[in-house]
Amino acid sequence: MLKSLLATAGLAGIALAAIGSGASAERAVPIPAARADVPATGGTQTAVLAGGCFWGMEAVFERVKGVRSVTAGYAGGSPNTANYAAVSTETTKHAEAIRVVFDPRQVSYATLLRVYFSIAHDPTELNRQGPDSGPSYRSAIFPQNPDQARVARAYIAQLGAAKAYPKPIVTRIEQGGFYPAEAYHQNFYDRNPTHPYIVTWDKPKVAAFRAAFPTLAKG
Repeated sequence: MLKSLLATAGLAGIALAAIGSGASAERAVPIPAARADVPATGGTQTAVLAGGCFWGMEAVFERVKGVRSVTAGYAGGSPNTANYAAVSTETTKHAEAIRVVFDPRQVSYATLLRVYFSIAHDPTELNRQGPDSGPSYRSAIFPQNPDQARVARAYIAQLGAAKAYPKPIVTRIEQGGFYPAEAYHQNFYDRNPTHPYIVTWDKPKVAAFRAAFPTLAKG
């Protein structure tokens, strides 16, 4: 896998040279807000989203106002295969995912979905994102309750009807538990700002989020 190569110091320069100019400047897709939303509650709510490498997904959502915490992990498979080595074989049914704990009085579930579909990943790519390919990089939403499932399905239908993308949305609505990834994957973006993968693929995405959603971005 590309990330495994990049994590190897001796190969990082080679991998960067191979992909360096391949990442186009990120920009948010201008999509409408969702017409349906999950009602706010007095406490926090949780969203689980998959959309390619969890390093970039985590980095974007950590910067959204109202988000309390983001955890990188695996969703969709069994607990005994929820580890990076197993998931990298692309045989576990897991997707790289993030768990987002947020305050719905500050940011709603539907607003998080708007960021997810607009800039956090490309929902038209099947079993891949950017340089990474395989089912663990699929676009998938794991609703935590019936309201989230209803809103997610309605938003996908709304975006499809609006022809927001030149290709069909392939995002799946799935069920399954979430399992945190290894410690070295957590907060990877902030701890490794000069990592070749982060510089090439994720920093442009974070910059695009701040440019497109300035009122949602933390200071």
